[in-house]
Amino acid sequence: MLRHVDAIRYATPLREGGSLPGLMEADDLGTWVVKFRGAGQGARSLVAEVVVGELARALGLPVPELVVIDVDPRLGRVEPDQEIQDLLRASAGANLGLDYLPGSITYDPLAFVVDAALAARVVWLDALTLNVDRSWRNPNLLAWGGELWLIDHGAALYPHHGWPARQAGPDPAGRAPAWPADQRPLPRWEEHVLLPALGTDPGAALRAADAELAPRVDAGLLGAVLAMVPDTWLDVDPERYVDWLRARAEGERPWLSPLLAAKPAAIAAARARADGGDGPPAWLRRPRDQAAGALGRGSRG
Repeated sequence: MLRHVDAIRYATPLREGGSLPGLMEADDLGTWVVKFRGAGQGARSLVAEVVVGELARALGLPVPELVVIDVDPRLGRVEPDQEIQDLLRASAGANLGLDYLPGSITYDPLAFVVDAALAARVVWLDALTLNVDRSWRNPNLLAWGGELWLIDHGAALYPHHGWPARQAGPDPAGRAPAWPADQRPLPRWEEHVLLPALGTDPGAALRAADAELAPRVDAGLLGAVLAMVPDTWLDVDPERYVDWLRARAEGERPWLSPLLAAKPAAIAAARARADGGDGPPAWLRRPRDQAAGALGRGSRG
């Protein structure tokens, strides 16, 4: 299970993201970026945060600590924003905390070099979990302490928002339904912010990451990751998540094929088409000093 802490002070809202996370202090003397259960995306986005974040950690990728943080809605009573007061009232009890990394900045490919092997593992994980929110527009990567840190996985596993909630009581047939395997590729994969870091042979880097990581994503690991999700957040049988991810990690993994076949020139052309221009967005083309100034704010979406 995730460690539990109690919030003692609501410090400030972080308005960069649509879920309106907030910075809160807790009784463990830590400061946490809090994702609220009562936000518009609902509890399933918190499930995705835990499942993908802890799966990444288990696979050796750097993710700030996640905790369950208990929030008393009265902590926001002096907050002048009515929207925040409403959000805290709707989120009484268990919410998700992400360790706040003071002084961290949003990943800037012009100023922070990422090893190709690490980049390939991140791209592979995002393709596995259908994390559509690691683009050049919103990298959801932080540079801190000389390392790259993965944050904000609430948009991953997006098909689960269409899964029916589990019914109370046992299944009359005594067995779980057989769900079809989901082998769809990562939408808009060409927009992934780390693709240029894969080097001159992206396919080779991704094949190496696939060979390393896919055998590790088995029922045992996935079951341990799902066990970290609070029961009160789960309205879908946790085995559904285990089966969904295991089916994607096993076999031939056709969802990876478009990325394996991509060449640097094709990636650049696809990114240009997706951006509607003649190349990467403006902030990727700026001189290093201008980009560093523009990106001196961490993403907390």
